Order: sequence, then C-alpha cells, then structure tokens
Amino acid sequence: MNKSRRSFLKKTSAGAFALSMGGILPGFSAKSYNKIKGANEKITVASMGVNSRGLAVAKNFASQTNCEVLHICDVDSRASKICIDAVSKIQNQIPKDTPDFRKALEDRDLDVLIVTAPDHWHAPAGLLASAAGKHVYLEKPCSHNPKEGEMLVQSAAKYKKVMQMGNQRRSWPNVAQAIKELHAGIIGRPYYAKTWYTNNRASIGKGNKVTVPSWLNFDLWQGPAPRMPYQDNVIHYNWHWFWHWGTGEALNNGTHMVDLARWGLSVDFPTKVNSSGGRYRYQDDWETPDTQMISIEFANKSLITWEGRSCNGKLDESNSVGVIFYAENGSMLIESGNSYKIFDLKNNLIKEVKNDFEIDPRNLQDPSQQLDALHIQNFFDGIRKGTPVISDIDGGYKSTLLMQLGNIAQRTGRTLNINSNNGHILNDEDAMKFWSRSYEPGWEPKV
Repeated sequence: MNKSRRSFLKKTSAGAFALSMGGILPGFSAKSYNKIKGANEKITVASMGVNSRGLAVAKNFASQTNCEVLHICDVDSRASKICIDAVSKIQNQIPKDTPDFRKALEDRDLDVLIVTAPDHWHAPAGLLASAAGKHVYLEKPCSHNPKEGEMLVQSAAKYKKVMQMGNQRRSWPNVAQAIKELHAGIIGRPYYAKTWYTNNRASIGKGNKVTVPSWLNFDLWQGPAPRMPYQDNVIHYNWHWFWHWGTGEALNNGTHMVDLARWGLSVDFPTKVNSSGGRYRYQDDWETPDTQMISIEFANKSLITWEGRSCNGKLDESNSVGVIFYAENGSMLIESGNSYKIFDLKNNLIKEVKNDFEIDPRNLQDPSQQLDALHIQNFFDGIRKGTPVISDIDGGYKSTLLMQLGNIAQRTGRTLNINSNNGHILNDEDAMKFWSRSYEPGWEPKV
C-alpha cells in the first residue's frame, strides 16, 4: 500500500458517513440511501464467496462510492463470472477473477477481505486476512465452533485490524432506537427475550456421490475441513444442514435475533444452556435440526429463548423472524424489519415506530440492501477514523457462541453449565469435544 493510501486510512474523511454507536437517523428514508455513499478516497476490497448472499454483499460494497471491489474470489467459476459482470456494471473498474482468496491477500493495494463463504471457512479466512494486514468484514456466524471464535478475538487484538461481523440489524436506525429506549427503561427492567425464525424449506433428498463438476474447485471449497467425497445435494446452500461444514438454522438465522436479545438484555456469557428438537419434517440427508428450541440463562436473572422452524412458516407475532422483550412494565417487539412496537402490561399498544424500507427476511440473497449499507459505512468509519464498529468481533463472538452452545447442548442431549466469566462449558468432557473441530492436515488455522 502506498504512503498516500496509508495516510488516508489514518485520517478523518470529511465526506464520511457519520453513524455513532447507538446513533439514530431521524427521518431516514429510502431516498436518503444515496446520501450515505461518498468519500474522497476509496477503500479497496476482495469478496470471498459470491454465490447468492455473497453476490448481494459484493454488489452492495461496490455500490458505495467510497469503495472499490478489486478481487472476486470463488471456487465456482460460474458464480465468479456472474459477480464480476454484476460488479462491473456498478463500478468503473472490472474486478480481477482471483479464485483463491489467498492470492488476493498478497495484493498490497487491498484493504479489506469480505468473507461470505460457507461457515467452515469464516474464521480460517478471517484469521489469514488479519495476519496479512487486512481488515475483515465477516458474515455471521463468525466461526464454525467456539475455539475459532476465540481465535478471531485474539487475532483482532494482535494485528489491530478492524473486524466487523455482519449482524447488520445493529446498524438499522429504528432497531438501534428500540434498544436505546429499552436501556433507558421505557418498560422497566427486561428479563426475558424470546426470538424466533420460521421458513418453509423443502427436503434436500438423498444425495449421490458423483464426479466433481468442472466449474468447482472442491478441494479449495473444503479448505480447512477434513476431506469428504463430493455429494450432489450439498453445494450450494445445503451445506448449512451438515455439521461437517455448516451450523444449522440456529447460526444461519438465529444469530441475528439472539444478538439483538443479548444487546437488549445487556448480557455476555450465560450460566446454563439447553436445547431440544431434531430433524422432524423430512427423512433425508439433512443433519441439523429443522425444529429447535434453545434456552439460555444468565446470572442477572434473565433468559433468552430461540425457536427455529425451518419447515413450517407459520408467523409468530405476525413476523417470520423477530425478538420480543418482556419486562417489569410491559413488552417490546422488534419486528422482522426496521420497526418496533411497545405494549403495556394490559397488552395495549403504547408506541409504534414503523419500517421505512422494504425488507424480505426470507430472501436468501438480499433482504435489506439499503439498511445493510449503514453497517458497511460503519465498518468503513472504523477503518478510516478508528470509530468503534457497532458489531466488533468480541461482541460477534459472544452472540455466535450462544447459538453454538445451544447446538452443543442439542448434540449431547443435556443441559450445559457454563462459566459466566468466559463462556466455557463446565465439567463436561464430552460437550467440550465440540468446542473445536479436526482439520485437514496442513490447513489448521492459527493466530
């Protein structure tokens, strides 16, 4: 990186978008979207994993006028071509096709690695990028297992690089306003946060062991995960439902709402976690639960629950996803969009803040582009100005861990007792086997 770029990244940009921790944007509307884009110099990024959600994220970064996408990195040559074409229509520069993201990390003009690859790659890629002197935008969950999350926190502290997790709702203005009101005591002390996610996912069937397609570098796709034969119902997306690569619905979608619950209750590590559920709807290769109830208790006499229904989309509180806080003097519902409602103890609606944007929480690719741009700009402020990012890796790890502990409780079939100082499982050797994982020899992540 040349001196002028280093100097830029250490200075305040007069055209930078200002969004402080917990800050609110009164009157923010869809028409305001373009106003958040603009600065005097561009932050350069490489996007890793650009099928579906990764494509949407790459396009959103490219749409920021203070950003330029330099590299598109994907093991699927078809996805790379689609993304390069899409990004090229947004920005003046055609990004390079760099299938192996590690080659992109060698580029001295690169500032940021965006990680939207499968879950088993999140932490290993983030660790490599941080060690290479790059900032990291890491989609949730931040890690495949708790040990990797701890390593990410250590890496951010060691290399002093900004690492933001993609739990974008923390940057949605009305959601932030809701949490601010909650903390100010509008309904008294909150003690229970109920969260949920619903969908109508189809069966993935029984896969066949077949020849790896010509468009796929399956060895690089597996990366740090121990090698498995190629199966035709895993790639793309269905890897979420296999423990070897994915983390199930709990971390795929549960992380978003449980993160808000943890923020609202002002809690970190729990004291007790249990889970029940299973693969109930279909008899197929899907391994993780399609129906799951996770309960998480904290030392300050508060509770978070998460209900996941992957195969029954009946709405809860008229929303497919959400969180509702129960408190001494009433309740607060944060809905699937950028909106919330407050009720008194008699169930009377006493305040409603409505959504200003079109949001589809079941859209796998791009549920909320305009709002997510706020999260991106907060990340850029962290790089340019040293502004504390609204979802740093320490908080991202804690929220991810809550759901990982839920999955560990599910897989062991028993309640876990937790050290509330560090989140570690107490007196359970079998459960601690899930704290980390085995790796393909030579691919072990390190700080």
